[in-house]
Amino acid sequence: MTVAWEESGWERLAPGVGRCRLPVWDCTVGLVVGADAVLLVDAGSSLREGARLRAEAQALAGRRVTHLALTHPHFDHVLGAAVFAGAEVFGAVGLDTVLARGREELRADAERHGLDARAAREAVDVLVRPRHTVPGERMLDLGGGRRALLTNAGPGHTAHDLAVLVPGDPTVVFCGDLVEESGEPQAGPDAVPSQWPGALDRLLARGGEDAVYVPGHGAAVDAAFVRAQRDALAARVGVSG
Repeated sequence: MTVAWEESGWERLAPGVGRCRLPVWDCTVGLVVGADAVLLVDAGSSLREGARLRAEAQALAGRRVTHLALTHPHFDHVLGAAVFAGAEVFGAVGLDTVLARGREELRADAERHGLDARAAREAVDVLVRPRHTVPGERMLDLGGGRRALLTNAGPGHTAHDLAVLVPGDPTVVFCGDLVEESGEPQAGPDAVPSQWPGALDRLLARGGEDAVYVPGHGAAVDAAFVRAQRDALAARVGVSG
């Protein structure tokens, strides 16, 4: 039995496409429902949060999550991934290596940001790495005419930024933390600021003027917002164009 979007606490963005904003870090998780398969975009900050997302996604879709796209290697987007048993996991090329070598750093970062130490350790111990890495673009056919384009849009927020574009009316672009609405874009030690404006140019070129752009944190925005954020980042790092 499926649950209606308006009853679920999730925001419907287009037919079969929606997202929820998680508490604490205001992280976005996306859902794309096809006739044959279900794609989740990001997995939450802990195993408990991932389990909640798994149950809610299944209630909305009427079937289990079959595909999981991880937009970048930060704890609030990846630590729930282990609960999606059997799902095909995707990430930008190199994400698998970062998650394999950076477990202790990921755990420490989660704890610094306030995640319970036990929850952080449990999630890192069973951390899931992408089986499928995307060097450029990869189209997923979810059935019934529903497709999702995985695009290696970065580097920018990190060296391994994956965006998910869902063609439709409207087209929906899940941007990960390449775009943020609820605060200034965050550039940590793994960011590549000089190339971030170019990553946003690629998102805008792919999504177009009429798309709905879904930030990693905050409310959905339009192309004008993304362009303004791109220009502000370019001015900050001295990139022209």
